[in-house]
Amino acid sequence: MELNRRTVIAGAAAAGIAATALGGTAEAASGGRKPSKKLFGELADGTKVHLWSLANGGTKLKVLDYGGIVQSLEIPDRRGRYANVSLGFDNIEDYVAKSPYFGALIGRYGNRIGKGQFTLDGKAYQVDVNDGANSLHGGAKGFDKHVWNVEPFTKGSDVGLYLRYTSVDGEMGYPGTLKVKVTYTLTRHGDWRVDYEATTDKATVVNLTSHVYWNLAGESSGTIYDHELEIDAARYTPVDSGLIPTGELAKVAGTPFDFRRAKTVGEDIRVAHQQLLYGQGLDHNWVLDKGITSRPAPVATLRDPSSGRSLTISTTEPGLQFYSGNFLDGTLVGTGGTVYRQGDGLCLETQHYPDSPNKPGFPSTVLRPGQTYRTTTIHSFDS
Repeated sequence: MELNRRTVIAGAAAAGIAATALGGTAEAASGGRKPSKKLFGELADGTKVHLWSLANGGTKLKVLDYGGIVQSLEIPDRRGRYANVSLGFDNIEDYVAKSPYFGALIGRYGNRIGKGQFTLDGKAYQVDVNDGANSLHGGAKGFDKHVWNVEPFTKGSDVGLYLRYTSVDGEMGYPGTLKVKVTYTLTRHGDWRVDYEATTDKATVVNLTSHVYWNLAGESSGTIYDHELEIDAARYTPVDSGLIPTGELAKVAGTPFDFRRAKTVGEDIRVAHQQLLYGQGLDHNWVLDKGITSRPAPVATLRDPSSGRSLTISTTEPGLQFYSGNFLDGTLVGTGGTVYRQGDGLCLETQHYPDSPNKPGFPSTVLRPGQTYRTTTIHSFDS
């Protein structure tokens, strides 16, 4: 019988011995050191960008203060061999000039807003249009393209980072000064937890998420089409040719969008279905069966049979955007020195639904003064 990763870590922590099977230490298993930082590069205006390193519970995480980007996330396979399972770059220049949101914090509004327009309290707003006729991930200079204030912490057996950014009234066209705090925590079990908080001084819309591209076999190993995925969702939101939801909550039964039982990502990805043609693959929002919850609940599991690595996502959010890396086109060179091509990574973005400000039937993304936006997503790893 193979011991799972969490059992090995817990045993090593209790005995106070090195977790050698995971390439870690007892300290990493039971509570890591305070995160450390080093210079990663400089922006064109001379602003320094730093790389923060964290380790705990057998998980190793590296984060940039630029965009809150997960530059690397390493976990062991069933034999204890580590690999970086997130796509990214080894230099700041590529993140600035070329990145398709690799590992980034996304805001003010994750996903798309049709024509970059919405009406709130009777007033029309035009936000930045950067994806054809639509606004994507907050506009051309969303939260992924700003340097965040980072403060490291240790709390009991957990280690992590507080990331803060203030988006001024009118930035990318959005109303209100939005104060954002995002907490990255590595737990003693090796889970990566993300807690989002935001307040505003004017009514606005908010939809924050993380845009990690996962490949559990390793970021330079090829496609994710043989990964097995399960999503607890009986419905999804179909889109038009611009990838804007039509407003329908369609059943997944009998379609390529049915992941209620685990199947490989590539099983139906080339089926002649109009929705797949629109997205050049899977790039849709799944309507999670659980809806909005006060505590994170498991909604999706991704597994790589070759390495044994698995990722379970738990969230308070009502939606999950599954993007199968359709627009990776062979022009980007990743941290492993290989070229990323279509399907070499996938995203599982917890969220409210795309274009919610224009869809009264969708869960609201409006935030008002006196309210606090709070969501949580937990990424749990095993092998």
